[in-house]
Amino acid sequence: MHEHGMSGVMWHPTLPPTFLRVIDWHPQPIPIIVIVAAFGLVLYLFCVWLLHRRGVRWPISRLIWWTLGIATVILVDGTALNGYGMALFSMHMIQHMILSMLSPILLVLGAPITLMLRVLPAGSGRWNARRVILAIVHSPVMRVLTNPVVTTLLFLMSLYGLYFTPAFDWLMSTMWGHNLMFIHFVAIGMLYFWNIFGVDPSPRTSSKRKVRIDPTVVQVFEIVATVPFHAFFGIVVMMSTTLLTDFYHMPMWGIDPLDDQFLGGGIAWAFTEIPTLIMLGVLVLKWQRSDERLSRRLDRQAARDGDATLRDYNAYLASLAEVDQRDQRHRA
Repeated sequence: MHEHGMSGVMWHPTLPPTFLRVIDWHPQPIPIIVIVAAFGLVLYLFCVWLLHRRGVRWPISRLIWWTLGIATVILVDGTALNGYGMALFSMHMIQHMILSMLSPILLVLGAPITLMLRVLPAGSGRWNARRVILAIVHSPVMRVLTNPVVTTLLFLMSLYGLYFTPAFDWLMSTMWGHNLMFIHFVAIGMLYFWNIFGVDPSPRTSSKRKVRIDPTVVQVFEIVATVPFHAFFGIVVMMSTTLLTDFYHMPMWGIDPLDDQFLGGGIAWAFTEIPTLIMLGVLVLKWQRSDERLSRRLDRQAARDGDATLRDYNAYLASLAEVDQRDQRHRA
């Protein structure tokens, strides 16, 4: 039995929040995101099963990442947290941070594009399914959208463009706007983290420019660039003496809206550290694996050619020494 009530088509809790009440299962009357997320998990599992039937191994870690990502999305929209997010700004900010900075990371690490490319048949036609997907991924539009400057601006606009404009009150006023906002958080987050981790094919991996910046430098820049802006946003919200939105204007369960807004700003500030640590940890792990693969490749090459590269290098050093000795004898 749920200790909650209904208000129109939007569901609202009637009792003050506790941990157990917040995580209680209670989807909205039309749980759009829950349905989409569940479908995404079922489709992913089906694709992994198809690969297994073909004898193709799919990394279990990617399956785990994707499942965790779907679970966090359902946690936000399929539990009472969604209802409490309609009553308290701090609860809404927890939803925003999870959907924009945690769920996308987990989903991107699941490598859904790579999974689709492996499952779909290659075919012989000019426009088979694989080529269509790759054409979309490497299209001019996607090149613009995945530009580091563009993705960073879009990611930050989800904060500043939403809460410092009337857009938030408008979206929160209807169930459809509410769900659209959540979908936007996940979509922009996945676009942002897609290229940072580089698990799936992207326009950047197909770039043919002669002069290229080290992708590691770009990845680190994208990770670091948003941190001060998120921190600044949180500080501004915490220091504000007026409400940023009219939606949370009434005290709920004796909680002052301005105090709750202060808490929401602190959540936005503190939550930034968690995804940043995850991103840096994944990148460090990638670099280590890349070094290990390079070392193994060099070892195999040395075993095949008797370490010809090292012999050539030593011969080059010997020739330099011989030239130096000849010059010294000539001067004498």
